Amino acid sequence: MVSTRKERTLVVIELNGGNDGLNTVVPYNNGLYYDNRPGIGIPQQEVLPIDGDFGFNPNMQEIKDLWDRGELAIIKGIGYPQPNRSHFRSRDIWYTAEPETIGSQGWLGAAIRDLDEKGENVLTGVNFGRGLPRAFVCKGVPVASVGDLETYGLLPDIDDEKARGHALDALARMYGPDGGRDIVAQALSQNGAQALLGADILRTAPERYSSSVEYADTPIAKSLKGAAQVMSAGLGTRILYAQHGSFDTHSNELQAHAKLWRDASSAIGDFTADLKEQGLWDDTVVLIWSEFGRRMRDNGTGCDHGSGGVAFVLGGPVQGGQYGEYPSLREADLSEGDLAYTTDFRSTYATILERWLGLDPVPIVHGRFEQFDFVAG
Repeated sequence: MVSTRKERTLVVIELNGGNDGLNTVVPYNNGLYYDNRPGIGIPQQEVLPIDGDFGFNPNMQEIKDLWDRGELAIIKGIGYPQPNRSHFRSRDIWYTAEPETIGSQGWLGAAIRDLDEKGENVLTGVNFGRGLPRAFVCKGVPVASVGDLETYGLLPDIDDEKARGHALDALARMYGPDGGRDIVAQALSQNGAQALLGADILRTAPERYSSSVEYADTPIAKSLKGAAQVMSAGLGTRILYAQHGSFDTHSNELQAHAKLWRDASSAIGDFTADLKEQGLWDDTVVLIWSEFGRRMRDNGTGCDHGSGGVAFVLGGPVQGGQYGEYPSLREADLSEGDLAYTTDFRSTYATILERWLGLDPVPIVHGRFEQFDFVAG
């Protein structure tokens, strides 16, 4: 089903692996930062200043440009109670918004369910990349997971529906002794028929897309270009997802982290320019998050898993500024050597869900949390 009107859209970018918040938004006038990071501290003269206390990593120029235009919100000290330093568990907490237990549904899947209560659009949610993040998991909610839009779908080179049916039957006979399509159906998941329909529709997106923006040849840039193509095609997609990383910089952080942010910042800059050219920027909010930050003290050339981190919200409707409290760097205020979290991530989720997507956040984030003013509603 193709939408003829613009809808408010949420784009989520996951920085998987645990982005180092201290080397992302740098407290460049705090001596404790340099005392604890003799191996990976970013020199004052290289930081891109936000104000007299904080500045961006020098490889984040396009992000800094968004800040200068008032289109970027910095969420400081973001995390959750009783931090978990396991990548798998921490990501699952962010995916389900349930720190105390193993969640049964993803927050974005629940949002899609509420946005499309009758299940009329199989493309309300689209993920770019391999696999499907558990943030999308929700009973009865189909989500398309796309690698390359040009070749997306099962047996994409077979255009004729009858020929595709014969191919599916042949595939089923190869893997199912009863000659039926049970195995194929399982491979396509519970919502396979809908996903197949979505695949056929998504493949038309590049044909409808025209842009003067030239994206870099990096995975994150390709994902965001794909997101722009889907958004500009008017398919009614409301939530799009991409991942970038890994930010698990236990060693060689200065070089690795620099490239990660250079690629991300460049891609986000191109994506921003593209959406402005398409007339979609004022209808888009982008959330950038990572499962946790890194430790206060470096290990020589890198930094190990921590807790309190940083997130960003950007877009045409965003009220730029710093939100939340930057964690104290004083040793007495650290949590087992980590920056203590000061801002519950569910406050950011609740703000986006209610003020941007117009949903009741309470059943999705499992409680009431203070909201921010980075988007008016």
